[in-house]
Amino acid sequence: MVRFRPNIEAMVPYVPGEQPAPGTKVIKLNTNENPYPPSPKVAAAIQAELAGGGERLRLYSDPKALALRQAAADVFGFPMEQILHGNGSDELLAMLCRAFVGEGQAIAYSYPTYVLYETLAHAQGARILAFDYDRDFNLPRQLFGCGAQLVFVASPNSPSGTTYSRAQLTELARSLRDGVLAVDEAYVPFADSDNLALAKELDNVVVLRTFSKSHSLAGMRLGLLYGSARIVSGLWKVKDSYNLDRLAIVAGAASLRDTAWTAANVKKVRATRERLSGALAALGLDVVPSQSNFIFARMKDAATAAGAYRFLKERGILIRYFPARLLDDGVRVSVGTDAEVDALLAALKEYLGRG
Repeated sequence: MVRFRPNIEAMVPYVPGEQPAPGTKVIKLNTNENPYPPSPKVAAAIQAELAGGGERLRLYSDPKALALRQAAADVFGFPMEQILHGNGSDELLAMLCRAFVGEGQAIAYSYPTYVLYETLAHAQGARILAFDYDRDFNLPRQLFGCGAQLVFVASPNSPSGTTYSRAQLTELARSLRDGVLAVDEAYVPFADSDNLALAKELDNVVVLRTFSKSHSLAGMRLGLLYGSARIVSGLWKVKDSYNLDRLAIVAGAASLRDTAWTAANVKKVRATRERLSGALAALGLDVVPSQSNFIFARMKDAATAAGAYRFLKERGILIRYFPARLLDDGVRVSVGTDAEVDALLAALKEYLGRG
């Protein structure tokens, strides 16, 4: 009988947000995708790469993704040799686990946060140090000096949308001695500030970014990691050789360089987020202030929150419900277009009006 490693046998796989069947018409507000299309320059770059009947596709992609990393270096003023590319930031998170955490060593994070951290820790056979957030999602003091080889902090956090300051993260990084702090900034373009500078200032800090949210490229699977030259050079050793395809590389580079398009989309999402936040509060929900492209809002109890998820789904509106400790009395709603948000609010008002 084939046997997996014991930790793989015992673990529960990561479960992505619900994906509607092809052709299904729904308002999809459950996986934090951008409601607006990517830059037109993305399609133009892909079409150029496909010139000649797709002749270039017979060749391997650039294992160093130089066009993408150079674009990131130019836009963010970060040395290219301190930037690493990934098949989504998820792959970069996995690389960090492979590179820094041996079986039985510790990975730490606050709870609740991005569930993939737990999945990756189990896959690595790591010990998990998970410290509860309080109701306002303040960074737990137990995380500081916790002794873990790798600490994940999502800022903005998911599912709360809360951020953590440069001073807090600096203190945390300095408390880790030999540990690495990975600041997951998947949603940071929607926030008021970021912590990319820490990846230059502190040699045990890496910052991760994704193209899935602000760049509207969830379907391309693109991510970038910024860190010290020592960390990045070590991560090259555990990177799959050709982890990005040719189309993803040119698409990402084109999107990065069209800063005006991305900024315009972000501005629209932020404006709708503020309107949605106010409307949910007016309906009586306890809204966590969000710096992301989603909102987490608590209801009077878990039964009400679960019922809202089911009621909306029956009406073709998908939101995210987490039947888990500290989360089961709330729902997470991605910021959609204004029309999508109007439909959500009308349906939610109907549900709550039923008592």
